[in-house]
Amino acid sequence: MSRTPARRYWLTGAGSGIGAAMAEEILKTGAHLAVSSRTVAPLNDLSLRYPGQVMVVAGDLTNSQTVREIGEQIAEDWGSLDTVILNAGTSEYVDPKQFDTSIVEHVLRTNLLASSYCIDAALPLLRAGTAPHMVAMASTLTYLPLPKTEAFGASRTGLRYLFESLRIDLAPEGMEVTVISPGFVETPPMAKDDFSMPLSWPVEKAARYIFEKLKDRPLEIALPAAFMATLWPLAKQPEQVKLEIGKPMVRSQPPSKDQL
Repeated sequence: MSRTPARRYWLTGAGSGIGAAMAEEILKTGAHLAVSSRTVAPLNDLSLRYPGQVMVVAGDLTNSQTVREIGEQIAEDWGSLDTVILNAGTSEYVDPKQFDTSIVEHVLRTNLLASSYCIDAALPLLRAGTAPHMVAMASTLTYLPLPKTEAFGASRTGLRYLFESLRIDLAPEGMEVTVISPGFVETPPMAKDDFSMPLSWPVEKAARYIFEKLKDRPLEIALPAAFMATLWPLAKQPEQVKLEIGKPMVRSQPPSKDQL
């Protein structure tokens, strides 16, 4: 009796936060996992703890040549991919009193352009895989603008549109696309923020929830449910109401956080 081959994943932003917790969930199933991050140490640790399951493909995903080389390495070692989860991203908050276009450029390059480089590298591998599935990490901020998130929100909104359009174009090939929209998740960088995180989830809980939901390949995974139930009515309010909601949340010191 033939044994079903282990599913092959590529996960970006696997060095910390939701990505690191997701890597654990995937590897517990016996799957093979290619992991990307700028930080190599946590990836090597995964490789040691799950021998034979992990391929370390570290690098700066904003560099198109680096991403191309990662794709070539996966193609050489595995020949195909079954699931790609583009989780890597950054969030740098904008201070309108000292508006800095370099912040916008960096966030768009990291969250949107880097994802497009990964899509380019992944599509041929997914086409050679089994029941291919592409997953992108967007944000609930694509539904409701918040203060200081001009760059982050624009990048995640662009990412959502990119993947939802790709879903239509890839459907005839049998390739499925899921967009993940997390609310507040208690990642280490988020702990540094100087505002409250209502209805937030621990990162491990968020990762378990996402991975369990991915088995059904929904169009979107939004979490936490209670946060989304609050957000949706707010998103439908007039602009003046949104402005009044956002004013108390304005930060005095715009922090930055990076999950690559």
